[in-house]
Amino acid sequence: MDLIHKLLNLILPVLTIILLLLLYPLVLVFRFFNYFIKFAFPEDLAGKVTLITGASSGIGEYVAYEYAKRGARLALVARRKEQLEVVAERARELGSPEVIVIFADVSKVDDCKRFVDETIHHFGTLNHLVNNAGVCYVQDQRCSSDYVSLMDINFWGSVYTTQFALPHLRNNKDKIVVISFCARWFATPKLGIYCASKAALIRYFETLRVEVGSDIRVTIVTPGVVKSEITNEKWLSQTNLNWAPIVSTQDCAKVILDSIRRGDEYLTEPTWMKILFMWETICPEILKWTIRFLFITCSKYSQENKKHS
Repeated sequence: MDLIHKLLNLILPVLTIILLLLLYPLVLVFRFFNYFIKFAFPEDLAGKVTLITGASSGIGEYVAYEYAKRGARLALVARRKEQLEVVAERARELGSPEVIVIFADVSKVDDCKRFVDETIHHFGTLNHLVNNAGVCYVQDQRCSSDYVSLMDINFWGSVYTTQFALPHLRNNKDKIVVISFCARWFATPKLGIYCASKAALIRYFETLRVEVGSDIRVTIVTPGVVKSEITNEKWLSQTNLNWAPIVSTQDCAKVILDSIRRGDEYLTEPTWMKILFMWETICPEILKWTIRFLFITCSKYSQENKKHS
């Protein structure tokens, strides 16, 4: 076995370079034509049944509005009744022919089964599932029990919902959308548990994509810092993300829906954040030093200035 590993250590790097030189140009041509076809012929959402979790605010709320503008029928899920009712009414005004609201907690298995069953019972089918529900805690502001709750909502909530929805989505060969976070590519101080939950989402849904094949299309969204109830001034200050440019929730939702209609496998918004993944892959040391400077050194310097002022 040791000999096999030694041979693979020698052969695979050289073989990989040769294959990249031969195949990557063909892959680029395929991607170009595939994107052109998807761009020219996006999916018509009129009448499609879409279930959205975490729909009472943030990305979930505005994605619901974008679906509504294109005539989709909606099942909106969240824990906050009054806010969800307001979103539902607005979605009707924007053009959704039918909207139902379901009050549920995605961290509870029984609730996940219930709202999927209620959606099927009401509409008779399910075309799109948008796993958006999530929370974000700053680590030094919370006790360890909150981290369990965070994983239950951010990761297990999407897993439970997807498992119950899979048979219905397979029947229609339709779509799953999962909202992750771009910081899963790199270390973000004070958000380690949150980023871990989002990274787990990506690995789970990438594996699911392989398992279901062409039966279901999976779009994984990795947004940057999006304006929402979570990303208020206090949160930005606690996480030392004051310097980060914030993405408009409405603009982000529009880009997400365009990506869903094209059937993209991945979407990062804003696009420039993909560069961070390149740095993480090619030169992780520089990215680590940069992050430490922005999150740790600058924070200490700012705190010292406040003390002296």
